[in-house]
Amino acid sequence: MRLIIASANRGKIAEFSALMECQVTPFYEVIDEIEIIEDGSSFAENALIKARAIFHRLNDDSIVIADDSGISIDLLGGAPGIYSARYAKEGATDKENLQKVIDELQKRGASNSPAHYTAALAIVSKYGEYVVHGWMYGRVISTPRGNKGFGYDPIFIPDGYNKTLGELDESIKAKLSHRAKALRLIKPIIMMLKERA
Repeated sequence: MRLIIASANRGKIAEFSALMECQVTPFYEVIDEIEIIEDGSSFAENALIKARAIFHRLNDDSIVIADDSGISIDLLGGAPGIYSARYAKEGATDKENLQKVIDELQKRGASNSPAHYTAALAIVSKYGEYVVHGWMYGRVISTPRGNKGFGYDPIFIPDGYNKTLGELDESIKAKLSHRAKALRLIKPIIMMLKERA
């Protein structure tokens, strides 16, 4: 039974593989890339949309995992939220999205704001659908620091730390991250599904 990840984001794929401690196959290695419209109103809905689309296209015994995650910034009314990957514009780069957050903070005369990351992980298999969540709380700053990680990592400082995710070692990030927390919850579900196969 294959474990397929419904993502083309290489940063997420690397993080999943490391945290799952098993072989995770990106969907584009087994099927042609397809366009998936993420029109859900929550992280959970968007994760399920992605997982279902890949699962139905595979039409086999694979377990498909999809992630929808993003950052919500208090000062910005919870934005970018579910639009984190396209905050600056459709098809925006990480750098463009990061700069838009910095610009929005500076427009408000703020150098930081409370914020949190959310990760919704959806599993779709022939035995059913499951969704789990993980969160990481902290604050964003208007001056990027560090070049590790991806996305908004250079401006996010987790609670209890004085370094950004862009500065922290991967081993620390793996314990703290919203995705790591969600993966810890999803592991027993995957084990159960594999035992049923």
